[in-house]
Order: sequence, then structure tokens, then C-alpha cells
Amino acid sequence: MAASILSTDVRLEVSQCFRSLTLSSPKQDAIHSLQTLRSYLDETPDDASASVQKAEFRRSHFTRTLQFLVKNIQADWFHGLTASQRSELWDGLFLRGPPDQALLVLMEGIGELRPGSNLDHLVSITERFIQSGRLADLLWSFCLTTDPIDSPQLREALLARIVALPDLTANKLQHNNKPAFLPQQYYPLLAKEMLTALERTCKALKDGTSCSLSFVAQTLGKLCAQGHSGLLLAVMAPKMSGCTRTDMVWQRVCCKLLENVPQRWMESVLTGLVQAVRGPGALGRIMGNLVLTNKTARFVITHKLLLLQYKYETRTLRVVLGYLAADKDRRPLLIQVLRSVSQAWANPSAVKHTPLEQQLYVSKALLLCVCLLEDGELQELRSELLQCMLGGMQSHLDSNVVRIRHMGMIVGECLSSRMNINGTKLKFEYEQDEETRELVSLLTPTTMDESEPESEDGVSPPEEIRENPSFCNDSSPNEQEIKSSKTEPDSDLDSDDEFTPYDMSGDQEINKASPPRYLRDCLENLISSEDPERVELSLRVAEGLVRKNSFATKEISVQLSKVLLHMEDKYSINGFLALRQATMVALVVSDCVPVTEFLNTEFYSLNYSLRQRLDILEVLVLAAQELSKPNPGNTEPNVTTDLAPYPANNTAHWQQVVDKRIQAKTKRISKGASHPPAKATANRYAPVAGYFFFPLLRNYDKPQVTFDLLGSDHMVLGRLIHTLGVFMHLAVNAPVAAQMGHALLDFVWAVRYHTDQMVRRGVLFAVCSIFMSMPSQNLLVDLANQLFEARSWLADVAEGDLDADCRSLAMQSLVLLDKSLKKQLQSPQALSIES
Repeated sequence: MAASILSTDVRLEVSQCFRSLTLSSPKQDAIHSLQTLRSYLDETPDDASASVQKAEFRRSHFTRTLQFLVKNIQADWFHGLTASQRSELWDGLFLRGPPDQALLVLMEGIGELRPGSNLDHLVSITERFIQSGRLADLLWSFCLTTDPIDSPQLREALLARIVALPDLTANKLQHNNKPAFLPQQYYPLLAKEMLTALERTCKALKDGTSCSLSFVAQTLGKLCAQGHSGLLLAVMAPKMSGCTRTDMVWQRVCCKLLENVPQRWMESVLTGLVQAVRGPGALGRIMGNLVLTNKTARFVITHKLLLLQYKYETRTLRVVLGYLAADKDRRPLLIQVLRSVSQAWANPSAVKHTPLEQQLYVSKALLLCVCLLEDGELQELRSELLQCMLGGMQSHLDSNVVRIRHMGMIVGECLSSRMNINGTKLKFEYEQDEETRELVSLLTPTTMDESEPESEDGVSPPEEIRENPSFCNDSSPNEQEIKSSKTEPDSDLDSDDEFTPYDMSGDQEINKASPPRYLRDCLENLISSEDPERVELSLRVAEGLVRKNSFATKEISVQLSKVLLHMEDKYSINGFLALRQATMVALVVSDCVPVTEFLNTEFYSLNYSLRQRLDILEVLVLAAQELSKPNPGNTEPNVTTDLAPYPANNTAHWQQVVDKRIQAKTKRISKGASHPPAKATANRYAPVAGYFFFPLLRNYDKPQVTFDLLGSDHMVLGRLIHTLGVFMHLAVNAPVAAQMGHALLDFVWAVRYHTDQMVRRGVLFAVCSIFMSMPSQNLLVDLANQLFEARSWLADVAEGDLDADCRSLAMQSLVLLDKSLKKQLQSPQALSIES
């Protein structure tokens, strides 16, 4: 009953202070009200009733008080305070009360206030809040509450403000942001505050006080998950490593901290920690046996860091594997890791399809695992390692990449040396470089020094291999001989230094594989060869071979077209799509009817992707355009110009000189044609236009399993109509043009109101092609019933279509139609028809 009376008194007094400040009372009254509110935050020892009132104010009225002050920051009484009064009374309320409530109100006020002096004042208070250790007080306040009474929503709000404070202030202040809010200064400061909270926790545990690390762990996890683990752990890891070396309570606190990290953030914390610590001993003291009790930690440490990710340095691999090997309870996981890594290293599919950097990373992990094995464990795994060595070496040595072959050689040498099979050791010859020397040195045990100071940016110094380039005793006898020969006193007698080096700058690398000379060999390479160089050479010469020998082309044209249509760029050939397309176009031109029928049939077949169907249309269009052009092969070359005889024996040379001089000095009133007329050549496209055009209209209304032309595949429908329009345009003056125009107009008439603008553009382009290519005398005869309806439709499109291109095409079609109708109606045939 007494507690409720005291709570009522506090509420009434706070309300009276608010009323006094709101009514713009004299300055003395405002100062008195602020002093009253400030008195509830004093930590001087009082009687029991005063303590209850202060606790009630902190719990129920502190947030409301701060919000009231921020809301009335424009009041006259606030600006009437002196600097010392403002700092002591107004600012002190933010810097002395519960830090969690103060931080939330400050960040809320910064987000709401407009740029000005009031915002600057609130920002300065926030800067003092951060730099005066209030974040450590905030974290420590949550460590003391073993049974939290706050809500999860409050914790989430606090986490969001603490973690994203640099982002929030940068978005609001922009160019006027404070240096203390920058990530490079804020997150290291926050790391020190977290270490302060952990240090207070250790002292409290030694004094027998129970603490909770859940909120600190959540803060650590969210910071690492948002990408700030580098700045954070560069400060925390050295301190935690040093403290856990001599203090068992610190070890317990660090292990408990990582145990309380939420599972969704565990990976980010661990990946940052293994890169920040100096050695496996430090990682073991900080993590403990977390890898045995937490499934997420076990997956990250034993699988993801070793087999799925490969961006880390060799030092990180040493830390992770050394951590697993350092404790007898964790050594079974080291054996499990060795089995997984050896299987991944020996997998032939992985050798072919995984990146080179990942294979190097797995090779390092395998050698480090073998180096950490004891003799008894090595004997138990002897058969598995032997099988891994033999199978993996075969897969690596079969590769055409030099670095992969070197990996297989080095790992085979090191495994055979470690296992000592029948007293024999494998020995390969390979070029020594930094990579090979590093791999060889991984089999030599090294101790990682944890006493070296950390760099400022948290980046570890170069790996031990550069400092200690140790080699296996049986790995480089040739190099020892070379070094000894260089140190002999008479070794410079046979030196070739006095000779001038030969200029080899113009030399070209000779390809191991030669390009195929016959088209059938080219086809076989494209079908069965797995050599990237041979496939690339075959693809590059295929077009030339097709155009060079038409007889051989006709024998395998359809088969080669099928191979090219299904071919994928699995070797990353430069210009692959252009080479494949050019060859398919050459096949259509060289053997037109069979290849065109094959492509038109495959366009509506099952199990083809939309990209392949579009490729078919592009090939047909390019081939039709080439066939419609004059054939340069029909013109007979001039013997004198092609042979280019020696000038001294050229009988026509002096005649040409004389003719030029006569023409230069002769005055003519008029000249005829300066160039002879071009020779007429047969149109190669006209006889086969129907083979290109009509098969594409055969099955357009039949939806397939993977292909619905009149349904959802709008892009293919628009490209098909455009392709048919191109065929129609190229068939001008062809005998089959009238039939093609009639069929095409019937086809596009059904989709002229399509919702997709690409389809409508294709329809209008096709209509333009019909009016341009179809003989004018057939327009009134064959399309008399559709012309006037088409003209009305075109007028509507030209006036009201939403797409500008559609309106332009419709206007062009109207002009073409009117010209054709006018020309035809004025002809004698049309007059006879009307009569």
C-alpha cells in the first residue's frame, strides 16, 4: 500500500514539472522543475522511500521525461538556460539515467528533428553518450538481469539502434556527420565497451553474482552478421586471447558468450573469429568445446570453412585444423574432416569442374590434416589414404592444367613420404615456384606464435611459409645441385653472358593440336572430343570447311546442324555463339532444303529451350538474307588481276598508263556510264522461299509441353512473326510471294490485338512486308475482302496505340497500302474489273 502511495506521489510531481515547463513559466521555475526531475537520478544514499521513488521514476517516467524534453527543445526556457545550466540539468538527464531508454529517445529525436541548432545539440549529447562509456553501462545493465523483465521488442529495438547507429546518423546528418559516428571509429569503440562489460561480468562472477550474457551475445552476433566482424574482433580477439591464457573465469565467460550467440548469426561470428585469433590455442581457449555441443558451429568449422568456402588464408586453415587436433575430445572430428577432405580431393568430377583456387585450398587442407595425425591414427587410415592418393593422383595427372598436375604430384609425394609405403617414396619433376614450395612446406609441423602484437587493421602478417620456407628433405635434390653448382668457383667459366640474346619477341606459340582439314573430322571432334583446344579449333574452321566443299557438306549437313544446335559452351570458348551461328548459316546456305526443313521441324519439337528456338529463327533469317544477295561466286575472276604477274612482264601495264593519260587530257562534252552495268545474277532465295516460310506456319497453334506460342511465350511469338515478315520482304518478285502474303496476313490477323507490344510490332512489320513485297495486281484480287478492314485497323493503331513504334509502323503501312490501292485502281485492269 505504501509503495502505491509513493508511486502516485512521483507521478503527480512529474506531472507538475511538465505543467510548469509547458506554461512557459519564468526561468527560475523552469530551473526548479529540471532540478526536481534531475534529483530522481542522483545516486546519493537516501532513505528507503526515496529509493523507491527513484526506482519508480527510472522504471515508469524516465522515457516520458526525455521525450517531453526533446519535444519542447524549441521552448523559450530551454534557450534561456546558460551553457553550464543546460549541460548540468538538461543534458544530465540524458547522460545519467537508464542508458537503454536514453539511447532510444536520442535516436528517435535525431530521426524526427529537422536540421538546425536543436538537432546539433541532440547529436552532441549522443556523441557524449557514446564517448562517456554509456554503451558499456547499457550492456552491463542487461548482464545483471538474469531474469529479464523487458520485452523482446525492446531488445530488438535496442539491437537495431546499437548496430546501425553509424548508418542512421549518416542518413540523417549526411555531410555533417560526426567522426565518432563513422564505422572506423564507432565499431572499435563498441568492441571496447563490450570488453568492459565482459570484464565486469568476470568480477561479478568472482564475487558470487549471477550474470547473463545473452544480450551481449546477440549484439556480437548481429554486428558480425552485418559485416562488421573485422573491425569488432580485431579489438576483442587479442584481449580475449590474453585474458583467457591465465584466467579460467575469462575462459568460461568467452565460451558462454559464444554459446549464447543465436544460431542464425553463429557462422558470421565463427568465420570472423578464426581469422582474428593468432593461433589454434587462442581459438580453443575462447571457443572451448563449442564444436561438440553446437551443430551449427560443427558444420561451419568442420565442413563449410574447409570444403564450401576457399577464400581464407593458409593461416586460417592452420587455426581451424589445429583447434580440432588440440583436444582429445575434438580429435575424432579431425579424422572426420580428413576423410571428407580426402574424398573431395580425389573426386574426378571435382577436379574437372571446381575452380582452381578451391582445389588448391582443399590440397592445403589435406596436407595440414595429414601433418597433424599421430602415428597410430595414420596406421588406421593407411588404406583410405592410399586409395585417396592413387585415385586422386590419377585424376590430377590426367588434367590438361599444369597447376592441377603439380598439385597431384606434390600431394602424392607428401602422402607417400608420410605413410612410408614399403620404404619407397614417390618423386616427380616439376617447376619450383612459390605455390609448390608452400604446398611442400605444409607437411612440416610449425607452431604459431600467439605473442606477436596484432596489426591495427586486424589483418594477420604474412604466413609462416614466407618466414620459414622449409622443404621436405626428399623433395628437391635437383635444386640442391643447382645451388651447389652456382657456388663452385669455376662455374662461371662456361657462362654465356657475353653472347647477345636472340630476339624472340615475334615468335608465336605453336598449338599442340592442329585444326582439322576435313569436315567429317571436324564433326567427330565436336561430337566426341573432350579436349578444349581441339573443340575450339574445329569450331573456328567449321564455317570455312562448309563453304569450301559443298559436296562433303551435303553428306553431313543435317547431322552437323543437329550437333551445333545442341552444343553448349562448356569450355568458355571466346566468341562461341558467333562461331556456332556462322557455321549454321553456312550449312543452310550450302545445303538449303534439307537443313531448312530440319530446323523448321525442330522449332516446334519438344524439349527445346526458348533460347534454342530463338537461335533457329536467327539462323534462318541470316541465311535467307545471304541467299537473297548477289552470289559473288558466280562472277568469274579476272585472270590478270588475280594472278598479279611481275610488273616487268605485264603487257597490259603500259596500255593502262597510256589510257589514263589520254583520258586526263581529253575534254568531252558528255560522258556515258563510267562503270559497266552490274551483271545480272539469279536470286538464290526465290526458289527456296517456301521452304523457309510455310513450315513455320504449320504448328503454331499446338501448345507443346515446354512451349506455348499463343500462351505465355510472347517473346518467341513476336520474333516468329518478325522472322516471317523478313522472309516475306526478301521474297519480293518471287513467284510464291502472293501465296506467302495471303498466308501471312491470315496468320497475323488473329493476333493483331495482342497485349504484348513486341508482338504488335511484329504484326505491323509483317503487314508492311506484305504491302511492299506482294505484287500490286494481286492485292485487289487475292486480298480484296481484307484490305479495307486492314486499312481501318491500321488507322486505329496509328492513332491510339500506346507504343510509339507501333504507331509509326501503322502509319507506314497506311502509306504503302494507299499507294498500292491508288496505283492498282488507276490501271486498265482494275477499270475492267470494276466495269
